Amino acid sequence: MLVQATQGQSGSARVVVLGNEKGGSGKSTLALHIVVALLKAGQRVATIDLDCRQQSFTRYIGNRRIWARRTGLDLELPQHCCIKLGETMQIADNESSEFEQFMNAVSAVERTCDFIVIDTPGSDSYLMRLAHSMADTLVTPINDSFLDFDVLGTVDPVNYAVTGESHYSAMVLDARRKRRQLDGASTDWIVVRNRLSMLGSRNNKRVAGGLKDLSLRLGFRALDGFAERVVYREFFPRGLTALDDLNEATLGTQPSMGHVTAREEVTGLLRQLKLPLDERGRRRAANRAEWFAQVDKPLELHDILGA
Repeated sequence: MLVQATQGQSGSARVVVLGNEKGGSGKSTLALHIVVALLKAGQRVATIDLDCRQQSFTRYIGNRRIWARRTGLDLELPQHCCIKLGETMQIADNESSEFEQFMNAVSAVERTCDFIVIDTPGSDSYLMRLAHSMADTLVTPINDSFLDFDVLGTVDPVNYAVTGESHYSAMVLDARRKRRQLDGASTDWIVVRNRLSMLGSRNNKRVAGGLKDLSLRLGFRALDGFAERVVYREFFPRGLTALDDLNEATLGTQPSMGHVTAREEVTGLLRQLKLPLDERGRRRAANRAEWFAQVDKPLELHDILGA
């Protein structure tokens, strides 16, 4: 399901970021499936929720912990941290508090975990941008529509040809450029078409064609993600994924063909993400420590990136 281990000893965690400035794209669902896949592969995984308000990722993991305790099932769980929202009247103080929490959360697991999976909010913030700049793998799920496509690029209304990039894409390109300038590393950016209709349509083909054209401009990989299935919505209250042993004990009912199909769908997508199971990450750890050491004002992203 995941690619074979790379050569060398693991020195720091690989950072996987789920990002999209538009909410409702399935970031938290995809994030937990990635986490469970890594845990099942024997990887040490830490998770960080930067969505201080919504906290869907945190609740999903919490639901999983509660369901495991209630049923006695051995459900894999990551080492999790949720950044708390600043509550003072001063924006700068709030951002400093949130930044310090994030810095401490990363530092605490940087050398003891193989992966750090970060779920970001569906809005622009300096913490969201910082996470993008740290990403070794950036996964951007979008719903299969031009409404979501608009976060990435613009199209001609007559022939649907791609005419330019949008705000989120510009931000990602800037973060990747500064990352390369800092340490020569590149971010593997993957855009995942999510909530796919099981019935083909002209719109589906146009969105897929637009993503293919845009991927050549922006340098991301476009993959097909999860179909629009009821089972994914049913997983959340119990913190389950399609990768778990889905039987009457876990589901409370017999699994259906939809569960089987969902598992095949998920494993196919995760295989294409090409997440390495063993890292040579010592240099990334040193670079991240340097980023944190150079930060004086969290709002100034160029301080962190050394631009």
